[in-house]
Amino acid sequence: MITRIISAIVMLALFIPLLVVGGQPFAIFMSILAVFGLYELLNIRETKKDFPFLMKVFAYILVVFFALRNFTSIEFISALDYKVMTFIIFAFLMPMIFINNTKKYNLNDALFLTGSTLFIGLSFNLIIITRNYDILYIIYLLLITILTDTFALFTGKLVGKHQLAKDISPNKTIEGTLGGLFIGTVIPVVFYHVAINPSLPLVALILITFFLACVGQIGDLVFSSIKRYYNKKDFSDLIPGHGGILDRFDSIIFVVLASVLFLGII
Repeated sequence: MITRIISAIVMLALFIPLLVVGGQPFAIFMSILAVFGLYELLNIRETKKDFPFLMKVFAYILVVFFALRNFTSIEFISALDYKVMTFIIFAFLMPMIFINNTKKYNLNDALFLTGSTLFIGLSFNLIIITRNYDILYIIYLLLITILTDTFALFTGKLVGKHQLAKDISPNKTIEGTLGGLFIGTVIPVVFYHVAINPSLPLVALILITFFLACVGQIGDLVFSSIKRYYNKKDFSDLIPGHGGILDRFDSIIFVVLASVLFLGII
């Protein structure tokens, strides 16, 4: 527990100033986290089969490219065009012909690299764009994620009896999830109403916030299912007591992605 607390303090001491400063420092920091996130995803996959070294190098280069693409923008518009998409397809699919060994590199490998690179790169890019858009808005999204996760854990330990998804995340309970969703909705709603936009109808704000809190929990379970499939407890041991980057960013990635659905409303 002490290790977990110390790690949390160090993470916050690093993350909060960069979040406040924003701009290039925050973008670079997010791109570094994207690289670590991709590393964890590829590393867990390599427990079953290794990727060719050069293909991993391509993936790391591309994930930085995606994470930093238009990193000064405040517009929630994808900048990917057909040229970029064509390059991605060529970069990961064409090497199958040149390697000419399905045991070393095959279609499953190519699709995993393509999907992982796009998913991680674009997710962290969206976090950067969201910070550029409004620091208060990303704080609102972070509050949803952190409070839902934290109080789901506390409530589950206090009164949790019924498992939510025992084959995916045995420690999660229905009671804990409900407790997390309640706190993860109420406090962010108050924050948004007071600090961001008091004119937004309260019912709409509550429904949207509750939906985002649910999506955050789903994101947690999605990443947990990946770990269970590969028989891993954590994505890595990069953060003592917490696991890896994806263990900490699983929920916020899904919340930020889902928040795009409500652009123009909140």
